[in-house]
Amino acid sequence: MSGEPGSLPSRVLVTGADGSIGRATTERLLDRGVAVTALSLAFDAASPADRVVVGDARDEDVVARALEGVDAVVHLAAIPHPSLGTPSVVFGTNVVATFTVLAQAGQAGIRRAVIASSINAFGVPMNTNDVSPAYFPLDEGIPTDIADAYSLSKQADEATARMAWRRWGIDVVALRFPLIKDSATLRRSAESAALDPGSMAREGWAYLDIRDGVRAIELAVTVPLTGAHVVGLSADDLLVDRPAAELLRTYAPDVPVRMPIGEHGPLVDTTRARELLGFEPLHSIHRPDGASDELELGALRA
Repeated sequence: MSGEPGSLPSRVLVTGADGSIGRATTERLLDRGVAVTALSLAFDAASPADRVVVGDARDEDVVARALEGVDAVVHLAAIPHPSLGTPSVVFGTNVVATFTVLAQAGQAGIRRAVIASSINAFGVPMNTNDVSPAYFPLDEGIPTDIADAYSLSKQADEATARMAWRRWGIDVVALRFPLIKDSATLRRSAESAALDPGSMAREGWAYLDIRDGVRAIELAVTVPLTGAHVVGLSADDLLVDRPAAELLRTYAPDVPVRMPIGEHGPLVDTTRARELLGFEPLHSIHRPDGASDELELGALRA
């Protein structure tokens, strides 16, 4: 059974809780009546969580302490870009943190975890070679071509999720986030991308409002499912406000299009997100905020 709401856990561990997604996730869970344990290397501002643990997600003792009384895990701690450390530091930090968190949670008998993967897990968007996606729209099974440590770490994280499920029976959802920010930041990114649309062609001009991102996390924590699943996410349109067909003709003319695409996208196939999680994106930088707010209120009432 999947795609239908389930019961909320009593307490969730959020790692990377001082990051933008971590703070938004913490606030969303608290608003839903879920207690949160917040884990981060440091906190630039006070966390609203009722339990805060300062430490490294690679440290087994720290993670074990953070998991006390927890029913589910949202693992967001990572170095989020290959430019933020040497390749060995980026790869090593990310994969060890994910393995430590999932292994400790699995051994503790926790039944559900959500981890942050990335649209970069298939390697092409950050690839230093002249490569293109095998096809559009991008989906979870697209062939990989990886040439950087960050993308490799996300691919390894997804494999770790499968291993943790097989070894300890912990059900894991790995969410492949595209560019994910608040709406104001996304609009600034859209302005920059419009000046050089080709710079985002290999990731299909995909983006996601952070409000939709944390709603996907909540669904991934609560929807009844079993196994380890990789789930691609995207807004229902493109960051660059131009017709999808025009962008593809201009910036990806040799990439096959394998299924019908709407006038404004998206170019990420979100079928699995809909069918497994019951997730539909509600927010767009190209729609008035009021319209999005009304949509979200309707979804919450449902």
